[in-house]
Amino acid sequence: MNIFEFVQKGGPAMWPLMALSVLTIGTVFERLWFWSSILKDERKTAGQVLEASRRDWDEATHLARQVSNRPIGRFLHTPLRLANKEPEVFRLALEASADEELNAMRRGDKLLEAVIALSPLLGLLGTVLGLISSLSNIRLGDIGSSSTSTVTLGISEALISTASGLIIAIVALAFYRLFQGLVTNQARIFRRTGNELELNYRQFWSQSQQRTQESLPASSPSGLLEE
Repeated sequence: MNIFEFVQKGGPAMWPLMALSVLTIGTVFERLWFWSSILKDERKTAGQVLEASRRDWDEATHLARQVSNRPIGRFLHTPLRLANKEPEVFRLALEASADEELNAMRRGDKLLEAVIALSPLLGLLGTVLGLISSLSNIRLGDIGSSSTSTVTLGISEALISTASGLIIAIVALAFYRLFQGLVTNQARIFRRTGNELELNYRQFWSQSQQRTQESLPASSPSGLLEE
């Protein structure tokens, strides 16, 4: 039995279920490709930028710019490119950058949520329609006779849509939980890295302000003694 015959036996509800399965497979493969590309050497990159920020702020900015094609690089480069800004502005830039990157990482979640909710319902709908079609042909006098064998076959085929809907929902739910866990882990990495970077910046800002004050000429006395 090929896929076309399988869909036909499952009834009309199988067509939207097949469409949902195609969308699920496409979303899963796209997200797997996305996560496999950004998780590589991510902690190493964050550590290098943090280490450079303790020595030279320009070097840290340069390192973050080199990896700005990745989420961790964009997250760090957004506040680092702000030259001599106040610590509060730096913190707001960190938060805005983290929110933007985490929202991009959640792409596809709404589709998987819809598949998880709709697939079982469509499967049940297909089964109910199949049962209605099969049982509508039964007459009281036919119960126990050989003519009811076709009804039994129709009921078994009607359950195909329920099984298909559950399988699609289970697969979508499994990958949805996986991607949610990865996003949560990324949020934890962003929070820890952002806190360390902000602390380094506040120290840098404090030192720069102190040097600026020391470089100012001493104020003259307010009054001069007249000879």
